[in-house]
Amino acid sequence: MSLATSIEFRRAAFADVPASRRLGAEAFGVSPHPAPDPDPDSWPSPNVRPWVATDDGEVVAGLGVRSFTSWFHGARVPTAGFAGVTVAAEHRGSGLLRPLMEAALAEARDRGDVVSTLYPSSAGIYRGLGYEVVGAFEDVRVPMAALAAVARPAAGVRARRATAADVPAVRQVYEAWASAQNGPLSRGETPFTMEADGMTGPDSDYTGVSLAVRGEGADEETLGFASWSRGPGYDRTNTIEVDDLVALTPDAARVLFRLLGSFGSVAGWVQVCTSGGWAGVDVSRLVLPDHAATSVPRPYMLRLLDVPGALGASRVPPVTARVPFAVADPRTPDLEGAWTLEAADGAVRVTPDDRATPGDRLTFTSAGLAVTWAGAQSTANARLAGGADGPTGHDALWDALWGGRQVHVRDYF
Repeated sequence: MSLATSIEFRRAAFADVPASRRLGAEAFGVSPHPAPDPDPDSWPSPNVRPWVATDDGEVVAGLGVRSFTSWFHGARVPTAGFAGVTVAAEHRGSGLLRPLMEAALAEARDRGDVVSTLYPSSAGIYRGLGYEVVGAFEDVRVPMAALAAVARPAAGVRARRATAADVPAVRQVYEAWASAQNGPLSRGETPFTMEADGMTGPDSDYTGVSLAVRGEGADEETLGFASWSRGPGYDRTNTIEVDDLVALTPDAARVLFRLLGSFGSVAGWVQVCTSGGWAGVDVSRLVLPDHAATSVPRPYMLRLLDVPGALGASRVPPVTARVPFAVADPRTPDLEGAWTLEAADGAVRVTPDDRATPGDRLTFTSAGLAVTWAGAQSTANARLAGGADGPTGHDALWDALWGGRQVHVRDYF
């Protein structure tokens, strides 16, 4: 369907805010606590780039692009996070979304972002733009009974309440965990930074941030933390909500889960924000005696914007490898091309290969490249889903380069 000549795609202006907010309420519902009108001097929010589509001057679609860095393969990767994608009801199905997304993606690529991520309301919409599901953000409800039987930690590992002075140590624990995964935000950019006022001050977002520590005084070592909110009520219909539970040792996880379980007389559940599948990917879960839990997953989708930039930033196993590969996907012409990947001493170099011919190498769609590079699926599984084809001789090597790190996300946007 061709678009009307009156349609314009552009970065939003402050004058577009009222119409954009009405459009957002139409798409996502009206909050019982609507945000105050923004101040023109502080709009847009830091690290947010708003976009709109207008029809004869009327805002009929919009989205926001968040700039942040996320961890993939041991590197902080510049990332464009898409959120608040909305199209007016009367304009849905008219072809507005693709050109609006493509304009914002092109700007992100020009700014140096090498991947893009989003939480979809409908995954199928974004698959047509080259995204694929690589993981999920999950709210997991764990019954207190499952925490009551957690084994005691080793002697010397204990819990204590964090203070403002502990926030740097909390950041270090988070970074040690996040840098070993694929997908977590680095939390180096507003509004995802971990600041003392937001974590421990009188206006904190939490009832408490509890630490798992070992040792005393100058020799104390922080091994994990949990940021939690008590919530209302004091019977077993109540839920303790946990935004983060990050543990670097099994005993740290035991300490934190036992602390949460101490609310068993006034709450029936602990709800943990986690990711990757509670059945086994969240390693802190492994100290629990059983799998009793219910979860609500929110899929997380990934798309590459710069193939050499994303792959070349990665730290991989110290193997020597040479893999010719290509991307062929008419849905994402910006990603199509043929390259040779060379790995040595943990570093990756990706260079264009002008001598490639169709069918001569391992070839991915945009989705197949996303799920295999993220370590979310093997090359064999990508082939089963139509995300890869061509010779199979380099499949095992490709998997060896990109496997070994689980996909996790802990921040919703």
